[in-house]
Amino acid sequence: MTSPAPVDQPERVSHTAAPVQLWFCPNDALAPAIAGVLATHWLDEYEQETAGRFLFDRDQRQYLVAHALVRRVLALESGIPEAEAVLWRSSRGRPFLQKPVEGLPRGGRELDFNLSHTDGYNLLGVVRRHRIGVDVERLDRGDRGFDAIVESFAPEEIAWVAEAAPGRARDRRVLRLWTLKEAYTKARGLGLGLSFDSFAFTLAKDRGVLAFRPPDDEAPRQWRFAELEPEPGVLVAVAVMAGPDEEAALDLHHGFPWNRQAPRRLSLPQPVGAHAW
Repeated sequence: MTSPAPVDQPERVSHTAAPVQLWFCPNDALAPAIAGVLATHWLDEYEQETAGRFLFDRDQRQYLVAHALVRRVLALESGIPEAEAVLWRSSRGRPFLQKPVEGLPRGGRELDFNLSHTDGYNLLGVVRRHRIGVDVERLDRGDRGFDAIVESFAPEEIAWVAEAAPGRARDRRVLRLWTLKEAYTKARGLGLGLSFDSFAFTLAKDRGVLAFRPPDDEAPRQWRFAELEPEPGVLVAVAVMAGPDEEAALDLHHGFPWNRQAPRRLSLPQPVGAHAW
């Protein structure tokens, strides 16, 4: 079955390789029984124990699909079999792939990944250089926690949100900023350890980051930020460090990766932030 096209997608590019790989996988792409079997064979002891602590089936299913997705994609990208991948976690809980001393079976020595999920959807980003952060949110989440979210923003962002009419238009602005902030802090490996009012985005009306004011403690560098909507009402943000000689392309995969189906090639926006070169 053909995957649905992302709505309002960035400009398509035709390069043969992309430095950023992105997987968007609805829970429905993996039947519960299959997710359970894969989890039994692929997940490590820590993941198995975590899955067993969920009180509700829907939450356990989300976790199993998300982590089966991680191990499947890492196997495709690194060459390390799903059950043999060793994941370690930083003091802030960010997972990393433990690379063999001799390098990855599919070549290279570096590989970074980041996972996000929301009700019924999973998002995984992978790069072979630098760091990546991703976030996914549903616009139909209602106003759950929106006031607290906005209060955490920088003053100029709060003002920009307030310019939109209450309702869906304002909610979209809130979630656009929230997903971008989450993606950036996850790329830096800081999570909630970085105050959301210490950095700010200037966004285009519909989609796109026009400017980025980094935190005072960040060394001069540039970032590429992508906003996508792979299904209507599902907002995705990607943050990846921008190198001076790297191709500005992203491969968007849809569904659970049983095989290497051709992804959609998208162009990454221009870098923003302080110049490092």
